[in-house]
Amino acid sequence: MKHDDLERYKGITIAMYSSYNEQGEINKEAARKLARHYASTGVSGLYVGGSSGEGMLQSVEERKQMLEAVIAEVGDELTIIAHVGSPSTRDSVELARHAEQAGAHAVSAVPAIYYRLSPQSVEAHWQAIIDSTSLPFIIYHIPQTTGFQLSKSLLVKMAAQGKVIGVKISAESTFELQQFKAAGGNNFLVLNGPDEQYLAGRSIGADGGIGGTYGVMPELFLKIEQCYVQGKMAEAQKWQFIVNELIVDLLSFPSLYGACKAILKLRGFETGEPRMPLLPVAASDMDRIEKLNDRILNYIAQAKG
Repeated sequence: MKHDDLERYKGITIAMYSSYNEQGEINKEAARKLARHYASTGVSGLYVGGSSGEGMLQSVEERKQMLEAVIAEVGDELTIIAHVGSPSTRDSVELARHAEQAGAHAVSAVPAIYYRLSPQSVEAHWQAIIDSTSLPFIIYHIPQTTGFQLSKSLLVKMAAQGKVIGVKISAESTFELQQFKAAGGNNFLVLNGPDEQYLAGRSIGADGGIGGTYGVMPELFLKIEQCYVQGKMAEAQKWQFIVNELIVDLLSFPSLYGACKAILKLRGFETGEPRMPLLPVAASDMDRIEKLNDRILNYIAQAKG
């Protein structure tokens, strides 16, 4: 892929939340409304069907429905990356082919989960996805949930293919991020995963970030990015510290995803409750959610001011 083509994947990409109706089924209209809102904030793209999107808790058909809704609404405006990772290589390939047909700009995948897999198994899983479409492929490295540790040697081997354009790294070590960037080279994308270290990731080599908490405060991550690009490191650090305080509060609820969805509901975006076993916010915690939402909105107003 030409270097210029990689620009669309840089910057702030929101890990999109899925939208459900009261019966827990995919709500395409609500998904389109949320995608439209995100497009208005100035972010670069949306990552659909990943951890924040509850892709692993959905059927193949449901994942297709969410992606179709997002692409129908903002596919011509934002970069859409479809996460197609699944416990089954067969399902991942089906999702990848659908993503290409639907108009996604790239596909991404975690290693197949549950079974303890060898590097050879993970490579074969990813290769089947890569070979199934003409789309660019972005590795998703999140060892704390998959149990698979991506080695530099496998990364280099995968990156040697033209269609493998980058890696989303959600490991907690920025050292590993820097090592992956060095191994992949300047024309290989490294996208920061841990939201609480966005600035650290950028300063050590990340080309941008993909995150779930971006979904309730994209303006604050855009502010960090703006300050970083302008060389205003002290101000960027200030906003990262603010974001981190808010993330700590979001993590104080039984489910981060439930907390983010509850906040979106307060703002008029009906995404429904997260899929079990992910927990919604309890009625007794709604006062805390409302106060946290007010704090986030206050910081957003300051960032815009």
